[in-house]
This record gives sequence, structure tokens and C-alpha cells, in this order.
Amino acid sequence: MPRIYKPSVRLTDHDVTSETVYRERRQILKSMGFIGAGALISGNAHALGWFSDDDKPAFAGKPLDYRKPAAYRSDETQTPYEKATSYNNFYEFGTGKDDPSEYASKLTVDPWTLSVEGMVENPIKLDYDALSGRFALEERIYRLRCVEAWSMVLPWTGFELANLLKLAKPLSGAKYVAFETLERPSQMRGQRSRFTGGGVDYPYVEGLRLDEAMHPLTLMAVGLYGKTLPPQNGAPIRLVVPWKYGFKSIKSIVKIRLTDQEPPTTWNRLAANEYGFYANVNPAVDHPRWSQASERRITSGGLLSRNRIETQLFNGYAEVAPLYQGMDLTRYY
Repeated sequence: MPRIYKPSVRLTDHDVTSETVYRERRQILKSMGFIGAGALISGNAHALGWFSDDDKPAFAGKPLDYRKPAAYRSDETQTPYEKATSYNNFYEFGTGKDDPSEYASKLTVDPWTLSVEGMVENPIKLDYDALSGRFALEERIYRLRCVEAWSMVLPWTGFELANLLKLAKPLSGAKYVAFETLERPSQMRGQRSRFTGGGVDYPYVEGLRLDEAMHPLTLMAVGLYGKTLPPQNGAPIRLVVPWKYGFKSIKSIVKIRLTDQEPPTTWNRLAANEYGFYANVNPAVDHPRWSQASERRITSGGLLSRNRIETQLFNGYAEVAPLYQGMDLTRYY
């Protein structure tokens, strides 16, 4: 009998800012700078920018058909749609927090192909319609903790990665799962310039151990706030691993490959002393240049709202602890 996991974090729809309110107010100051815990890698900053104040039409997502399991509700205040879609990192479109919302609209996501290959018995290719139609979808309200010490609470819509991997039938020797983001310089300006793209070698790649990938919390998200993902948030499909720092949750995935070797990951290749392969949220293990003991929770408060809270081990998802039993988390960071 398969083990039934009871999530340690129960997240409701309490205090969610409606999309209607979001559309009524988009004029937010952008003329001042905001200095945060940005990582200066290869001379490029994880700049904590301001929310977009442009008047271009908001992304019109397609409503999704999904259920809302009680186990994944939350009574934590959710991050408003406005902020979730205008304040994030997606270096393929630039290093500023508002660059993704400014430039990602150029990304074409249909047609799309996601392949599952490597050490599998049954290689798979999913087209755009299959991404949201092949598996039953459900909404899960997860915490998102960025390595830069800010966090959000977001309602993702998607399916367990385990369901996709089981369909591909991993071979007995498979130990890791590697992920790769779309590479399309004509639509992703950060891929055309090392300066604009933060000094990153593209395509963006990430990886998990197979048991991490198969954990029930690991989600393939195709939606946010009940609609298809906006391009700036990783359309049409992205990974969400809620107990790890946000950079592990790779966006706009085109390839998943099972392997017997630990795969390279983008930030680990760029600065291995700062970004480990595991990247588990851990308040006891600081980033070399800032503390990880607390975080700035982004909710409906003003841009200068401190709103600092204590960071929890594994971002509060204690049920994943058995995955790392016996491991030195200061070495495997």
C-alpha cells in the first residue's frame, strides 16, 4: 500500500486579493530604487526591483479545470496576483524583478513540447494541450521562499511530477532527474546577452534526486490563481518544489531527463560555494553574504513594508525530512 502523506502546512483562500482589484490598480511607483539582499554573481545583481507600473493589458490566462484538496489549503495570507506576476526572477528576460513581466509577453508557448527521456522504459512527449489535459489538476497553496530572503504564498495549479515519471517508467539505475528550460534567444532577451541575462550560461538547467522528484509535494505547475501560467511565471509548465529555494523551481521546461549521475545545475555551476545542488530552505545555513534566518513575506502591504518572519527548516514542510536523514545539511546545502 502506498504511503499517504499528510502535509505539515495547511494553507485557505483567506485574504486573497482578487484579480478584479489587481486590474483596477496598476500604477505603482517605479522611479525609486530598492536595495535588498541581491546576490552579486559575476558582477550581476539579483536586483530587488519595483512592481511594474505600465498600463499594458494584463495577461489573460485560460481558466483551468481543477479540484482543491483540503490538505493543500492555507490560512496564510496569499501574495496578491499583481505582485506574484510582476516581482520575480526569470533571467531569460533580464535581471530586474520587473523584467519578466515587461518582456515575457513576447514568448510563444503554443505550440510546445515537453519530453521525458533518458533512463526510462517509456519515453514521453507532451504537446501544449496535454500539459493541462493529460493529468487531473489540483490547486495547491504553497509557500515560495527565494534564496534572496523574500517569500510569497501562492496558489499553484498542476499535477504531481511523480505521475508523469511513473508514466515514463524509470529504469532501475535512474537516480536523478534533470530539467532544462526553453532556449529561444529571439524571444528571450536575456539569452542574447550575458549582461542582460545575468552572466548565466543558457539553457537554464536544474536537477533533483529521484526520490525528491517522486515526493508527493513536488508539483508540475501549469497554472497560477486558477488560470494558465503567465509567461513571466514560467509558462506553460514549471517545477514547484516548495521546501527548496525558489531557483530550484525551474520555469518553462522543455526537457526532463532521468540519469544515474548528479546533473549540473545553473547556479551551482556559476557559484558552487553559494548555491548547492540541494538548496533546501535552512535558517541555520546562511548564504555567504546574508542571513537566511528570516525572510520578507510579500503580501498586500506597501513596498517598504518590512513584514519579516522567521524562516522555517524545509520552508515548514517537515514531511520531507526523511529524505535527508543522516545527511550533513551544512555540507549538502
